[in-house]
Amino acid sequence: MDSINLTGKTCLITGAGTGLARAMTLGLAQAGAIVLAADIDEAGLMETQALAKGAKGAILAHHLDVREPAQCEAAVARAIAAFGRLDVLVNCAGLGPVYMKRNFIEEPLRFWDADPDRWWNMVAVNLRGPFLLARAAAPHMVAQRWGRIVNVTTSFSTMMRGGNMPYGQTKAGLEAGSASWADDLAGTGVTVNVLIPGGAADTGMIPPESMPDRSKLVAPSAMAAPMAWLASDLSDGVTGKRFVAQHFDPAAPLAEPGCAPAAWPGLAAGASKGLGEGTR
Repeated sequence: MDSINLTGKTCLITGAGTGLARAMTLGLAQAGAIVLAADIDEAGLMETQALAKGAKGAILAHHLDVREPAQCEAAVARAIAAFGRLDVLVNCAGLGPVYMKRNFIEEPLRFWDADPDRWWNMVAVNLRGPFLLARAAAPHMVAQRWGRIVNVTTSFSTMMRGGNMPYGQTKAGLEAGSASWADDLAGTGVTVNVLIPGGAADTGMIPPESMPDRSKLVAPSAMAAPMAWLASDLSDGVTGKRFVAQHFDPAAPLAEPGCAPAAWPGLAAGASKGLGEGTR
């Protein structure tokens, strides 16, 4: 979205060394934002920083392990110290099913075969990490009466599908958390929304040997336009929504299928009609 000017906006984005987060980092910088690009992969961060050469904004690389509370607090503190404020937090760092099993597409991993240590590590990165960062950033954003928290989750079908333990479950938790955080922050000037590519994306989460034809995958660059819009003043007051990058329409950003309520509240409406409410 070339028309969006993010000059003066400051951002912290995790997972910025590769994939979707790299595309969003570059998009934010090209729109004029200053970005603390965080990742555990320092080599990847250096590549992202090099790709941003010539952008209107700037990228400051920051090593971060989102599993560590002290490191998450330090990342937020560094952004505030370096930039004077923190406007946007994007939680994109994540481990995918390939972390549990390389050939998960050909041979899906059944939950009883999942390694418990890797299972817990994925939960720590995909679910606990976003909480730790949002917990550190929210008080600052509330105090300045403006802020954006954007969480990258996944499709409903991926959350429910077998053979990808526990990727889908961590993203379901983050989706629910996004709706809950939006409720907690209502009226503060701080919004919480979800952004997803809208299909399997052309990143390392899909091994090339499992899907050699990458033309059917969503390009990470699709995330840039909706992310720029969410980071801008144009999205003031928009909270508790999920945006689908490949269906995002800059002319009608709140229109379906590019935008819908986060966490599928329609399911709860169905439950209240006797379709399961109160059962456990």
